Amino acid sequence: MERYFTTPRHEDLRQRVRDFAEREVRRRIAEMEAQRGVSHELSRLIARQGWIGATIDKAYGGMGAGHLAKTIIIEELSRVSGAMGAMVQASQLGTAKIIHFGNPVQRQTWLPRIAAGECLPTIAVTEPESGGHVLGMGSTAVRDGDDYILNGRKVFVGNSHVGDLHGVVVRTGPGSKGLSAFLVESHRPGFSLAEHQPAMGLHGFSFGELRFDNCRVPAANLLGSEGQGLEVAYSSSILYGRPNLTAVSLGIHQAILEETTAFCIKRERYGKSLGELGTIKLKLGRMQSRLMTARLAAYHAVHSLDRGLPCDAELMNAKLLNHEYAVDSARDAMEIHAAAGLFANRPVERYLRDAQHIYAPAGTSDVQLLRLGELALGTGKGQWSERLADLVRTAPAEHRHEEQLATAGHAV
Repeated sequence: MERYFTTPRHEDLRQRVRDFAEREVRRRIAEMEAQRGVSHELSRLIARQGWIGATIDKAYGGMGAGHLAKTIIIEELSRVSGAMGAMVQASQLGTAKIIHFGNPVQRQTWLPRIAAGECLPTIAVTEPESGGHVLGMGSTAVRDGDDYILNGRKVFVGNSHVGDLHGVVVRTGPGSKGLSAFLVESHRPGFSLAEHQPAMGLHGFSFGELRFDNCRVPAANLLGSEGQGLEVAYSSSILYGRPNLTAVSLGIHQAILEETTAFCIKRERYGKSLGELGTIKLKLGRMQSRLMTARLAAYHAVHSLDRGLPCDAELMNAKLLNHEYAVDSARDAMEIHAAAGLFANRPVERYLRDAQHIYAPAGTSDVQLLRLGELALGTGKGQWSERLADLVRTAPAEHRHEEQLATAGHAV
């Protein structure tokens, strides 16, 4: 894998993140699992490492390292804690909207703070009634002089309860051109959070509900122009959400294989290690094969994104394969562990719970398959990755550097 996609700098980054995760994250997992709450302290500690600035240009204090580096960061954190990998991926998803749609003032105001770990951003699109149907949303923003007044609810918002700056897509008019995006600071009057609800997995991560009750936001907080909300939502989900969630699945998958092989080497049956049994070796072989294929799909997709190539299909396929394969391997791992895997003193049951959380965000597996089917039929609706490359090429020269996707020579 290293021969084709990663450089020594990528591998140095991997080792730094892995060392941090083993030292600072692993010892906190038992507490996060027991409390099933939101890990504010650890989220902030991770943010201060600068990794949320992976795709932020160096001119704003970011790493300027590209999507492959971002994938490695999320993967290595998720290998230890899917919850903390999910925290970083959600923050970087929230960063995307400012990089690609923010004006110079918004970029200068927020990107340095995000890169320094002083601000955790989110993106809020989904609503209780409309779910993944973006055009069905009912939350509104109404112009009132120099402000907009927001009303409505957003659910399943990654980093909801640790976020400082929420990128909120709401309706300002009818139809597909009637959606707009706003930056809403968490201290704004009229903004509130619903009580955090513990979920099946990803304990320590928050993906909850934002509420807006006559929340007044300056017109200067509008992202892009009125009517660009659909572009903000789709581009963030497709170009950041899919690869970010792919990376979470990949890290969990790596942990599944490592934990299960160690168990098979240590556990004895019939006078030899469990791994020497043919039926067990076949399961391990399938897990190894899935992981290799999943990583190849993940790295190829983000490598293409870094090079500015059309790669929507690759991003869809990577998200599909990585989630499905991680869950399949988690089930095999549970079968190998048998009754031992049912208890919380072994992490394999946590891996299965955490992996299942990656199914719905940025499009379920069925959605990815539908879009890939349209591609096969020649009825696809265009490439968001290509549109982003066009945006970079047509940006004003004085702002072009901060919108560039890192090329192969520029990465890390």
